[in-house]
Amino acid sequence: MSTATTPPASAEKGAVGTAHTRVEGRDKVTGAARYAGEVPFADLAHGWLVLSTVARGRILAVEHEPVLAMPGVLTVLHHGNAPRLDTDFVGLLGSRPDPTCAVFQHDRVPHMGWPVALVVAETSEQAREAAEALVVHYESEPHDVAFSDGRPDAYPADGHMPAVTDKGDLDTELAASAAVVDAEYTTPEEHHNPMEPHAATARWDGGRLEVVDSNQGTTWVRGELANLFSLDPAAVRVLSEHVGGGFGSKGVRAHQVAAVMAATVLQRPVRVVLTRRQMFSLAGYRSPTTQRVRLGCDAEGRLRALEHRSLSLTSTVHEFVEPSAAVARAMYDADAHHTANRVVRLDVPTPTWMRAPGEAPGSFALESALDELAERCGIDPIDLRLLNEPEKGPVSGLPFGSRNLRACFHEGARRFGWAERDPRPGLRREGRWLLGTGTAAASFPAGAAPSTAILTAEPDGYFTVRIAAADIGTGARTALTLVAADALRVAPERVRVRIGDSDFGPAMIAGGSMGTRSWAWAVTAAAGELRERLDLGADIPPEGITVRSDTSAAVGALAQKERHSFGAQFAEVAVDVTTGEVRVRRMLGVFAAGRIVNPLTARNQLVGGMTWGISMALHEEAVRDSASGGHVGADLAGYHVATHADVPLVEADWVDDPDPDDPVGIKGIGEIGIVGAAAAIANAVWHATGVRHRDLPIRPDRVLAAGQGAARA
Repeated sequence: MSTATTPPASAEKGAVGTAHTRVEGRDKVTGAARYAGEVPFADLAHGWLVLSTVARGRILAVEHEPVLAMPGVLTVLHHGNAPRLDTDFVGLLGSRPDPTCAVFQHDRVPHMGWPVALVVAETSEQAREAAEALVVHYESEPHDVAFSDGRPDAYPADGHMPAVTDKGDLDTELAASAAVVDAEYTTPEEHHNPMEPHAATARWDGGRLEVVDSNQGTTWVRGELANLFSLDPAAVRVLSEHVGGGFGSKGVRAHQVAAVMAATVLQRPVRVVLTRRQMFSLAGYRSPTTQRVRLGCDAEGRLRALEHRSLSLTSTVHEFVEPSAAVARAMYDADAHHTANRVVRLDVPTPTWMRAPGEAPGSFALESALDELAERCGIDPIDLRLLNEPEKGPVSGLPFGSRNLRACFHEGARRFGWAERDPRPGLRREGRWLLGTGTAAASFPAGAAPSTAILTAEPDGYFTVRIAAADIGTGARTALTLVAADALRVAPERVRVRIGDSDFGPAMIAGGSMGTRSWAWAVTAAAGELRERLDLGADIPPEGITVRSDTSAAVGALAQKERHSFGAQFAEVAVDVTTGEVRVRRMLGVFAAGRIVNPLTARNQLVGGMTWGISMALHEEAVRDSASGGHVGADLAGYHVATHADVPLVEADWVDDPDPDDPVGIKGIGEIGIVGAAAAIANAVWHATGVRHRDLPIRPDRVLAAGQGAARA
């Protein structure tokens, strides 16, 4: 065997837990990696979506004839001529599809930015020009986009968990409490905006539908498309090799369905890419919330009463719940423990999952309220949290798989220098800046879902893993390489991982911090079986030896426990009360998030989440115009996010925390980094100024107004 094909020797020590650069890193930095909008196709046509300019009403007419006469235009699809879709099914995630993705099926317009037509042309430029020239006539109706906590039409909604949990007599326990906090907190509408836009190309190949897409799970997209178009799932193939960010937004959307429609009508490949502005209407977002938190404790600081109520919005066509009150169900117990998630239906696009759905906004309210309670009790904020560490699930009553939050706070406090902190607010000053520090706890569920994997021992001494995983920037492809190498007891260089192809079999999506855990389980199972066969001396034929795993039974047999990742967030801020400017100077997050597969990419994920927490605390806010029903500044000029100048020293680390019930010990790290980050910053702003901010983002005008109010008081 030549040197070029000789595989590296077996690894002397385990690969999992050691830092590895991304196996596809060179392809990405040299441009060799192809994203969904870049894959070349012969005879490719381009589609451009036309969105409604009214917030409620119906379509009277689509003047498509003049547009069809424009250069390069191939077709115009709308509700009068588009293929019919089947929406009467329950998808992979246990819910019916958002009707927004079932485009061009009726003349109703339920919100501004609803897809009303697709113009397809030979080039993207021709399609855009024709789309902008398309005239659509509407019958407009009064719309309602006003979100507030006082709405009488709000109602409890389950979503993916019970809407309401209730134990104990809340009023009695509050009345008997030595200290009480009763406060309302708000978070604004927030948007994903991943670096890579949503893009899909559809084509028919020998009677089989093939979709090259940017998504968080090819199994998910294949199943939804097969159902919508009444196809056998085996007749649909979805490919998504490289994804430039998802954050919950890259499921099944209007552009994929429109591309399949156009490819069916024209019988040639069609690509549809969303613009940044269109993403504000069609890619989902995080609902605004209003949250009321009531806490009561005894003289020692132990909670007697905890109430967390949250209101979010949803569209009139599809119910989605931002379960912000759910974070309290795992974090703290009390004799009386009440939580409730409610929604109100408005004439707006449907919200969707966004990094740490529920936990991100919910932790801001709950962890801010805990800080207020610590102040009133005269107890250190960390001590108050540790005093109220529950021994079992506060609502479920189940045992915790592991709960190393205490270790996170101890290590974080040591490294951050918390012991030197003077608890009194408004005392530290550096020139024009007031300085303060704050902390908050974090948690996010650690789940697993059934997945399959295919593993082949090749005759050249290498091993090929095939799994329908999605690497949305997390480094999952590299993590699975390390997991497979250890399970096979070989060097990582002898493992090739192929992902992002629905033909590899069902697998969990990249979401809910469950992707790597679910896929690694399947890869480990396949590797175990293959290694047994090789250990028995099996000869490897020219086609290799292939095994396939399915973890459905193993995942289903897991004992019922409260499984979560935990963390402690720390922040130091500087506030200029004369200008209202807030600057985060440093952040530290210490996490208990299971066994860390690849420290290099894991730290990237945690720091990325914490950076998003800075953005959430100080910048992000989508504003909806009540007159038009649409956004004000639906682009990255009008929607502010944290930039390099806003991000200081951000450090993330972890404590030892392997999950004993997982084959690799993994929990999940995708979401936990953002949880509690905004609360830590808000608590630090209070410590700097002595003024509480219960509304995000903490804008300069709010800092100035709060300071003036405090001065008058």
